[in-house]
Amino acid sequence: MQQLASSDTNAEKPHCSRESTGAVQMRIKSANNLNDRHSQSKSMILSDNLKVTEPISRHRRNHSQHNLTVTEIISPLEQTVIKEGYLQKAKIADGGKKLRKNWTVSWIVLTGRKIEFYKDSKQPAVANLKTGYKPEWVDLHGAHIEWTTEKSSRKNVFQITTTSGNEFLLQLDQDFIILDWFYAIKNAIENMSKDKSGTSKSKEFKIQRSSSSELLSSLERESKESKPENRRSLIFRLNYSISDITDRNRVKSRLKKFITRRPSLKSLQEKGLIKDQVFGSSLQNVCEHDGSTVPQFVKSCIKTVEKRGLDVDGIYRVSGNLATIQKLRFVVNQEKLNLDDSQWEDIHVVTGALKMFFRELPEPLFPYCFFEQFVKAIKIQDSNNRVKSIKSLVQTLPRPNYDTMKILFEHLKQVAAKESMNLMSPQSLGIVFGPTLLRPEKETGAMGVHMVYQNQIVELMLCEYTKIFSSEED
Repeated sequence: MQQLASSDTNAEKPHCSRESTGAVQMRIKSANNLNDRHSQSKSMILSDNLKVTEPISRHRRNHSQHNLTVTEIISPLEQTVIKEGYLQKAKIADGGKKLRKNWTVSWIVLTGRKIEFYKDSKQPAVANLKTGYKPEWVDLHGAHIEWTTEKSSRKNVFQITTTSGNEFLLQLDQDFIILDWFYAIKNAIENMSKDKSGTSKSKEFKIQRSSSSELLSSLERESKESKPENRRSLIFRLNYSISDITDRNRVKSRLKKFITRRPSLKSLQEKGLIKDQVFGSSLQNVCEHDGSTVPQFVKSCIKTVEKRGLDVDGIYRVSGNLATIQKLRFVVNQEKLNLDDSQWEDIHVVTGALKMFFRELPEPLFPYCFFEQFVKAIKIQDSNNRVKSIKSLVQTLPRPNYDTMKILFEHLKQVAAKESMNLMSPQSLGIVFGPTLLRPEKETGAMGVHMVYQNQIVELMLCEYTKIFSSEED
């Protein structure tokens, strides 16, 4: 270094300038010098202006063009962050395929041509440091944005649909913030549609400004990645529209053929495809269908209960499995019922179906027009007159109602006779069957009072069954 300094001072002297002009002096130090850290060193000295000569570029482009960084050639539209913040996000479709809606909080970054989704606000900075990291993003080119209330029950929800068939929902409770986001994204989409040639121009600009093979290869990769996506989106839209039209035409033609060729209700009933309903039909219609004054289903249920259910604890009070009861109801309406089948083994299912039959009658077993008369009769203080009044009303009932009522109360009397085993007294049976067999046509505010009378009427008819249903014919 001392030698370099001395040569530097010598270069400043006038008599040495002639020898050192434009020359490069090379000095090789002796290898025997133990104080030097390097065995060889080179010194480059310029004698005239003491400036180190810069290497002459032999390329047709100047040196500043070679020093362009990747960030300098990125399109300003992609690089500029228009808006960022936290929103609720849910992806509901991927390439046209519907996805399960799952709301998550995301840090959303809106640039000129796309939206990027991150887990938090610090992740974009971390993503810039990691070379292989690719966040989830939405290409806004050709996208569609609209408010929606059908896709979610939340408020302030708008939907973004891309050309590739992806669908995103964005939401926030604050009205002014979500409104600001909506118009920011909408303006970005509209600006991209106005500048359709912006992408191609930016790529030409990149190629003109860069001579690096690495940048060219990155552009080639970008074009290769974007082309299949655009091609898939175009194919998806064409196939979706064509298939949608063909499916609609096919459905219309099938509906027309079905309506014109549909058989009449009478022909279906004659073929046995449609049968009269047992549940939900009027008592008179069911009796006419069965050819009797008592429905066959009522007789079958009573017979089964008397066969294997009189001594069961809580009979008619304990509810059976509702799904099995509905299954039994369907079988009754469609085919012949066999209550001895193992699937109806639970006796509470049979009793539940019987109660459901009476409950679903369009008009209860005690007709609406008799309700007030029965309530008035049960209010009579004298017991003999009360029984006589109830008996006279029962005798005036239509024949299907009277016969069905008689066989039902005779059965319930046998149930009450086994009170010691099944714990079902006449009062308990009155509570169970009162609202089912006797109810007003229009419910009023005195429903609680009516319920008391309903229970008392059924209880009295069970206790005085012989007197009420006895007649000269019997």
